[in-house]
Amino acid sequence: MTRVTSVEIEDIRFPTSLTADGSDAMNKDGDYSAAYVVLRTDGLAPDGEPLAGFGLTFTIGRGNDIVAMAAREQAAQLVGMEVEEIVADLGAVYRGLTADSQIRWLGPEKGVIHLSLSAVMNAVWDLAARFAHKPLWRLLADMTPEQLVDVADLRYLSDALTREEAIGLLRAQESGKAERIAELERTGYPCYTTSAGWLGYSDEKLRRLCQEAIDAGYDHIKLKVGANLDDDIRRCGIAREVIGPDRTLMIDANQVWDVSQAIEWTNALAPFDLLWIEEPTSPDDILGHAAIKRGVAPIGVATGEHCHNRVMFKQLMQAGAIDFCQLDAGRLGSLNEIVAVLLLAAKFGVPVCPHAGGVGLCEMVQHISMLDFIAVSGSRERRITEYVDHLHEHFTDPCIVTDAAYALPSRPGYSTEMYAASVAEFRFPDGAYWAGRRAAEAAL
Repeated sequence: MTRVTSVEIEDIRFPTSLTADGSDAMNKDGDYSAAYVVLRTDGLAPDGEPLAGFGLTFTIGRGNDIVAMAAREQAAQLVGMEVEEIVADLGAVYRGLTADSQIRWLGPEKGVIHLSLSAVMNAVWDLAARFAHKPLWRLLADMTPEQLVDVADLRYLSDALTREEAIGLLRAQESGKAERIAELERTGYPCYTTSAGWLGYSDEKLRRLCQEAIDAGYDHIKLKVGANLDDDIRRCGIAREVIGPDRTLMIDANQVWDVSQAIEWTNALAPFDLLWIEEPTSPDDILGHAAIKRGVAPIGVATGEHCHNRVMFKQLMQAGAIDFCQLDAGRLGSLNEIVAVLLLAAKFGVPVCPHAGGVGLCEMVQHISMLDFIAVSGSRERRITEYVDHLHEHFTDPCIVTDAAYALPSRPGYSTEMYAASVAEFRFPDGAYWAGRRAAEAAL
């Protein structure tokens, strides 16, 4: 038997604030960060390499250490467990971690505690996929409908989705799985870019990056908005001028507006022919999103990267408040909760377009979108996944995007392992980069 022997938790931070990468109306100077979890075992993977699981959740700098501290408390419960026991019932592992009442009280299922749970369970799922010697999307797609539903956390969802309905949704897609996998092998999964549209970029940089996106094959581009309406009108005008009338433009306010302001501001930008307004108001305001949806139609409303849990997604869908579901692989409770949200979205006919603006998120969401297409919704209609071209070089199995499409991952795991050298350089506060920066600042 193989056992989990130890857990390593790292606070990793990249200085993206220096170049305004990731800047938006709410978050002007974020340093893309990850609470990074490594589960070490005493066994070997099928390829003969030491067996371990790697997981993370995404933050933007200060406070990442708090998430790492919470992850340490949760992951400690896994030490000593047999890997065979873990992979035999991944739903039970998730339920065991969420059943710790003293830690759960600090959430429950939201905030720091849920972010840390995501990092830990992402490492568990990576471990399970490596143990099976399969990429994560394949591990999940190979499950029977009953097995996949057993993984999903359906608590508090029965008024919207029963276990029997969930199994029925998955059974309906069984016959076409092989054809859809073959299709992904040929074409990949379509993505859009946000890398051109960070709010802190100059007009010249915006224009250049929009042209580069077109040259790379992108038909969908997203801009950050919400700080100044005149600036947004000018920037949307630049983007529309460069991409032309036939490509798709989306905007993202990152929660900065009140409801009435969101309606007025979005309608002021409507002449630029927008597909969606993303995060127009507080992520907790279900009825506010519904009002905005009515007030800005036919522009769609997209949200989800800050939705705490599956219950919020249930309510957004029950209220008819969103047109696009943007679940986040580092905020929900890993695949156990993500599968539940995919099933809800399939039930309500809401396309899933995962959020991926952050370190490691692109690596994870490619697996999620592909699972959705292969086994859950069976469709790519009105579905497109975010891609941000930052920091992929720090991962041993980075996502590959060609002609604006994610290539189907082929290596075992969840694509979440960072290079040891990257961890050593950007670990906070004692990694080589941060120690060197402190020394340089002290010398001034």
